[in-house]
Amino acid sequence: MKKIIFFVVLFASLVFAQTKNSYELLSRLKQTPLQSVRDLNPFNKQPFAYANEENIASKKNPGLAVLYSLLLPGMGELYAGSYETGKYFTIADGTLWGIFTGFNLYGNWQRNNYRSYAQSDGYVNPEGKNSAYFATIGIYQDIYIYNREQELNRDFDKVYDVNRYYWKWNTNEQRKKYREMWSSSENAYNNVRFVVGALILNRLISAISAVRAVSRYNSSLENETSWNVSFGVDQKPTLPSSLTFNFTTSF
Repeated sequence: MKKIIFFVVLFASLVFAQTKNSYELLSRLKQTPLQSVRDLNPFNKQPFAYANEENIASKKNPGLAVLYSLLLPGMGELYAGSYETGKYFTIADGTLWGIFTGFNLYGNWQRNNYRSYAQSDGYVNPEGKNSAYFATIGIYQDIYIYNREQELNRDFDKVYDVNRYYWKWNTNEQRKKYREMWSSSENAYNNVRFVVGALILNRLISAISAVRAVSRYNSSLENETSWNVSFGVDQKPTLPSSLTFNFTTSF
């Protein structure tokens, strides 16, 4: 009977000591970075995989991706690690800005041309004249014909002062030539408006693409860093209790 009591006391002491060691190890694991877990393995027979917290990349912010794409299309995709798609938005943006500059330069050039031509061949003083005036003088041969038509239509508020707004084309060909230069300038400025719309649209599409790229990036990050750690005490009837440590990852 004494021997039985002795073995019971001995077995209980072993279990208590092993359990105490297990709790101490668990407490140390809670306070130790994951990269140091391997150093705490008391068995150290076979190295087990562990997650290095420093190597886990942080998630991307969709708001930043949108901001970058609005500033420069393609940069949101670059931020999300998907510039293979974003580069086309950057190329398109650069092309559109080139077209925008070209139309502006051409429109200004033609504007200077038709104003100079109106001054030299139509006897126009361009100072203080608005765009409606320069459109009108390309339609009527001279100011007298224009004023007469306004008076017949009883639009007296549209009648021009002859001394200030005088113009006269000597031939119809001169008026047509002026009209062509004026139309070329106006068409260039109208095309600029379409280019501005295309620039805005390119940014919006790039922003949508960037948000989708960020979503894909964050999803892949979650899949790559999915892991699980479990601890326990393995109690066997014929052997002393032992600490169990399970670490699983999924990709």
